[in-house]
Amino acid sequence: GGNRATPPQPGAAALDFARSNFLPLALIGGMTLGLLDPTLGCLAHKYSLSKYSTFGIFVISGLTLRTKELGAALQAWPAGLFGLGSILLFTPFLAQFLVQIQFFPREFITGLAMFCCMPTTLSSGVTLTQLAGGNSALALAMTVISNLLGIMFVPLSLAKYIGTGAGVSLPTKELFRSLVNTLLVPLILGKVARETSKGAQDLISFLKLLSLGKFLIWTCIPYVGIAEFVDGNRQGFSVLSAVLLSLVPWIQVSRSRSLLLSVKPKAFAIIVTIGVLLHLALLAFNATTLQVLSCLKQKEESVLTRKEYARAVILVASQKTLPVLVAVVEQLGGALGESGLLVIPCVAAHINQIIIDSILVNWWRQRDQRSTSAK
Repeated sequence: GGNRATPPQPGAAALDFARSNFLPLALIGGMTLGLLDPTLGCLAHKYSLSKYSTFGIFVISGLTLRTKELGAALQAWPAGLFGLGSILLFTPFLAQFLVQIQFFPREFITGLAMFCCMPTTLSSGVTLTQLAGGNSALALAMTVISNLLGIMFVPLSLAKYIGTGAGVSLPTKELFRSLVNTLLVPLILGKVARETSKGAQDLISFLKLLSLGKFLIWTCIPYVGIAEFVDGNRQGFSVLSAVLLSLVPWIQVSRSRSLLLSVKPKAFAIIVTIGVLLHLALLAFNATTLQVLSCLKQKEESVLTRKEYARAVILVASQKTLPVLVAVVEQLGGALGESGLLVIPCVAAHINQIIIDSILVNWWRQRDQRSTSAK
């Protein structure tokens, strides 16, 4: 006569699964759509939709960025310094080992080696850090600094590890302008909107006290409660960031569809596997090194041991950006091989690293939930 637990409905179980794995599902869905019909993806590329999506991601980052997180990021400077060293020095060093691999087409290995020399991703590292409960301010700081320094480091790394005779040069002004427009400007706009909303309620009360017109009061109302609204709907904003993030691989797969279908499946599978192993090696290196460095400080707790900092460094320092690589390949003008074949393995590596890291993030979140339930 006891009450029996009601089994979950199939629809509810599927919805829970979709919520827990929304980012990888969105990425796989975008890739599938690009392979089945590239028309929409090519049209989106024509109108530079990926730039607007990146802009939107960093507006959301600014809206969700708490001021106290900025102070926390400054306190974690040892973790950020290690992350920058891993991004700009260690991973480019791996490129010289990749180029020793004999592979056909040769451009696949060359492209993957070039990918190692790139700075971190402009958006996915920050987005995944937020989803994982890491310090997004530290992730943003490493993203901005590594991409700014990358303008100097990338040509040096390519010349040293890929080949000195290629005449590699980066469009410095264009890349710097693109970085400012797609990252810093939307981040500042989102942060300003968040901070402005905090004082708007006091302003309305002051206007009412002075018995001023309703027009001035209603002008201020749209700015009231932005910070509270964003903090109360962080999951929704995370989903929106994931949707915007999934647009980039969808567009890249749509653009590269014809070349992807012309490559032998075995060669493509091997290069994808190499890319996956490379990313797993970076994750293992960053996680292990952080653990070793944290053990060196025995008298006091190291910032490297704190979960929010460690997760930000592991995610951001293990990823590589695709847009900078595309800009470099375009500047080479075919000096290192067919441009499309150079980019294809990097598109796959870019998508795979996001999928792998999203799985890691989901595992972290489930572990946090179990830990919270146990307490």
